Amino acid sequence: MNRFERFSASGEAEVRYLDGDFRVVRPGTFVRCAVTGEPIPLDELRYWNVDLQEAYATPQAVLARLHPERVRPR
Repeated sequence: MNRFERFSASGEAEVRYLDGDFRVVRPGTFVRCAVTGEPIPLDELRYWNVDLQEAYATPQAVLARLHPERVRPR
């Protein structure tokens, strides 16, 4: 083990969602979508809610959380 390995982050990250940005509180490689539960790699994280402090995988997941009456069942 080299000195950098102990700082490598794998697993789920803890993130603080801010307006237009986010801050990693506990290192990791992904967060989970609040609607679907699927992992979202941090470098692909595009959608979140600051007030609810939740991440979303897709725009459809955002719509499902904020306006469930508008989502059609498949």
